[in-house]
Amino acid sequence: MECKLNKMFELRNSFIELMRDMRPNSYPALPIDLADKQSQQFCRDLALRGVEEMFEALQHLKNWKPHRITEIDDFNREEFLEEIVDALNYFFALLIVAGCDDKQLFEAYERKDKIIRDRLKTGY
Repeated sequence: MECKLNKMFELRNSFIELMRDMRPNSYPALPIDLADKQSQQFCRDLALRGVEEMFEALQHLKNWKPHRITEIDDFNREEFLEEIVDALNYFFALLIVAGCDDKQLFEAYERKDKIIRDRLKTGY
């Protein structure tokens, strides 16, 4: 079975290429130089767009206020998930422009997972 994380990177990378073809100057030449000021500004913009999409997802959560007595039963899971996917697309784009791939992300994820588990065990 194909790695789904790899497929997600491939889909986002092909979208970036399509954007570069159809909308010149939408993405810089890849990978970018992370020490370069314009490249850092581009990364920051991608990250903020992803955060904005996460905020849009959070707007679908209506019952989070502890002081609210009434509960709202209406929840559109598909719209909520769509906003999270939008956020992930920006975060994947951020990784791709920085020259990271699915293997590097997974390795970093595993390293960080070990750190936070060790912290939990040692009372961090």
